[in-house]
Amino acid sequence: MEQDWIWGLVGGLMIGVGSAIYLLVNGRILGASGILGALIDGTGRNSAKERLVFMAGLIFVPPLLVPLYKTVDTNITSNPVVLILAGLLVGVGTRIANGCTSGHGVCGISRFSLRGITATVFYLIGGGLALAIGRHVLGVI
Repeated sequence: MEQDWIWGLVGGLMIGVGSAIYLLVNGRILGASGILGALIDGTGRNSAKERLVFMAGLIFVPPLLVPLYKTVDTNITSNPVVLILAGLLVGVGTRIANGCTSGHGVCGISRFSLRGITATVFYLIGGGLALAIGRHVLGVI
């Protein structure tokens, strides 16, 4: 098995276990966009400490893992306009869909939530369309 596939499997297992622990401990669905959004709009003040710890983990843990692998080939574009636009579109999409891949894709599908499954189908279609248009029509990816 290729090392990239192994790292994907390890990452998926970590997300799944983290989501299960979050649900068992807090009784709430782990959705990264919801955790961040509630910090930004102020609705998550009563649980701000745990939300900040979660966000700190998302930011500071990945650099700690860098020594475990030699090179990382992300195939990411070097075009800053595309990166900024992609980030904004993801942010807008998560607000429109009331969730992101961790909330709908991981937690929603695993709980057989029709809303989660539907959202996941539509964001996968949207991502595929964005890639097709960006690569084949606009030539920016």
